[in-house]
Amino acid sequence: MKRKRKLQPKLSDLIPDPKKRKKVEEALYSDSPLLGPDGVFTDILQSLVNASLEGELDAHLRSEKLWGASNRRNGHSSKSVKSAAGNLEIKTPRDRESSFNPKIVGKWERELKGGLEGAILALYAQGNSTEDIHRMLKKIYGVSYSTSNISEITERVWPEITSWQQRPLQRAYMILYLDGIFFRIQEDGRFIEKTLYSAYGVDIEGNRDLLGLYLNKKEAADQWLLVLEDIKRRGVEDIFFACIDGLPGFKKVIHTVFPQAIVQRCIVHKVRNSLRYASDRQYKALATDLRKVYSSADRLQAQMALDEFEEKWGEKGQRIAELWRKDWEDLMAFMDFPQDLRKMIYTTNPVENLHRILRKVVKSKGAWISERALIKQLYLALMQNQKSWKRKAYRWKAIQEQLEFKFGNRFTKFLDN
Repeated sequence: MKRKRKLQPKLSDLIPDPKKRKKVEEALYSDSPLLGPDGVFTDILQSLVNASLEGELDAHLRSEKLWGASNRRNGHSSKSVKSAAGNLEIKTPRDRESSFNPKIVGKWERELKGGLEGAILALYAQGNSTEDIHRMLKKIYGVSYSTSNISEITERVWPEITSWQQRPLQRAYMILYLDGIFFRIQEDGRFIEKTLYSAYGVDIEGNRDLLGLYLNKKEAADQWLLVLEDIKRRGVEDIFFACIDGLPGFKKVIHTVFPQAIVQRCIVHKVRNSLRYASDRQYKALATDLRKVYSSADRLQAQMALDEFEEKWGEKGQRIAELWRKDWEDLMAFMDFPQDLRKMIYTTNPVENLHRILRKVVKSKGAWISERALIKQLYLALMQNQKSWKRKAYRWKAIQEQLEFKFGNRFTKFLDN
């Protein structure tokens, strides 16, 4: 049996008025704008919306007739509605009983559903100010939103942020990357620097997630204690690895809340600090020799490589070797595990990559008018870029087997049955 070809709607179906249809046809084959106050698609969308409203009323009257009501049409009311194609002049049909409530554009609505609100949030998530968004909407779409209207729209996301910040977490996380990033915020008439505390985790199934964003004063161990206590309050019973930088007192704070956690100092941070002593001419050679230390097969080989490094580089090598020996246990914690797992825990780079997303979004802004404005913009930016930070860990099945062998029941009790 020959399949019937699906008929595509014609322009005459979309725009019955011949004069309007001719205007649209001419615009499509010229350099006329597609969107905005004089855009060709504005006419098409306006006709579609008005036709849909007529159809909605027809369906409403048919439904009422089935129930024995004698309701009928009673003219139209006009209003201007904002949309991504520009301002639309809408003619809403009325009925005698005033029982008709259209769905596509409600009685009191002044914006087409699914229209500009999403665009406003997307623009805000990209780091644009309310003033920037006001100008862009005017220029691109020909619609005027005041900065206060735009701010009100972005404020509607706040209950979602609160819910996300307070959501229950997994019972255990294999790895927790902990790091801070600084922002300038207006407070009491002056701009001060505050730290955004990021807790970025990998759960038992290898799924990455940002557990929370916490804004407080300059980074300090006692502030991290508050962050970890909140994470525990939201349901986390155990952390297997905590990857951190060299903040004084950080390890003690972690063990206060999660006593069994293995604390791994970031190797990359230590290398950067060590190479501060290097001249441009020596930088590459020093970095190559230091790499032999942290890429060793085990702790013994790493110790031998550090001794060789110290002997080779003399006074400079001695100064760098002292830095490494001072934090040796925490730097070498990853050496007790197989290569796949080592690659995941030897550095805090994963959370720093997350911070790069935030810096990219907000690089053009020097400061924020409030903590609330900052958190709102960062949250929207993260939600729009989830694919870049919420993916599953690489080769997790193999890593999971290694963890099961290493930690036994402490690990397996958290696996889904």
